[in-house]
Amino acid sequence: MKLGFIGLGIMGTPMALRLAQAGHSLHVTTIGPVAEALLATGAKNVETARQVTEASDIIFIMVPDTPQVDEVLFGEYGCAKASLKGKILVDMSSISPIETKRFAKQVNELGGEYLDAPVSGGEIGAREGTLSIMVGGDQDVFDQVKPLFEIMGKNITLVGGNGDGQTCKVANQIIVALNIEAVSEALLFASKAGADPVRVRQALMGGFAASRILEVHGERMIKRTFNPGFKIALHQKDLNLALQSARALGVNLPNTATCQELFNTCAANGGSQLDHSALVQALELMANHKIA
Repeated sequence: MKLGFIGLGIMGTPMALRLAQAGHSLHVTTIGPVAEALLATGAKNVETARQVTEASDIIFIMVPDTPQVDEVLFGEYGCAKASLKGKILVDMSSISPIETKRFAKQVNELGGEYLDAPVSGGEIGAREGTLSIMVGGDQDVFDQVKPLFEIMGKNITLVGGNGDGQTCKVANQIIVALNIEAVSEALLFASKAGADPVRVRQALMGGFAASRILEVHGERMIKRTFNPGFKIALHQKDLNLALQSARALGVNLPNTATCQELFNTCAANGGSQLDHSALVQALELMANHKIA
């Protein structure tokens, strides 16, 4: 198929690479250089989102936040400057559910179809094609794109209409943040008490406390490997979406707010570009103790 991919960062590059390696023709654009591995598949690098849209039937978008999606779609050189008739735009970024509904309506009015399809699974999931993909949109459009989703992910769910995929992703980010915070507290407590955190984690992995966060991020905390799979700055953005939406809904999310303050502490100490497992460093500052 003739595909487009806009945004080739930590997540976008391996996702686009999997599509290209599956034999699909890709036109791509991004800020900065395009990975040589992607160009080696025959992917064509163009300058604008408009050019990607003109050359493609289905266009994937993977950029950091709501304003960037707005610019990609409706900016001076955006997708909407091309004809959208017969095109499917798939936003796989993690952005505002409210703005997503507006974007979908505008795209539909211009003759295009729209899916919001944020992902979970981090860089590892993007490389291995094991992402969870949470989709909002019409069933028939979802059915057309699903074979492509299956190249990038394993757990693919049509949650509901446009915006519902983004709502699901916000819920996902709440759960992930609170689990990181819980693992951080547990390992910090064990280490401060004099127990070996490596053996504590090993023991916990065999019980009811076992989780993917304990497995992957617990190891990061112990080994101090905070090179980003998913940056603190991006998780801050996602929790901000959660707290903004909660205020609009009249819902109190006290533990989400606590996690956001811990991320804020990390960012204030120069850690905004570290992996979100580095949330543990905020607790370590307060305890005057590092997991060791």
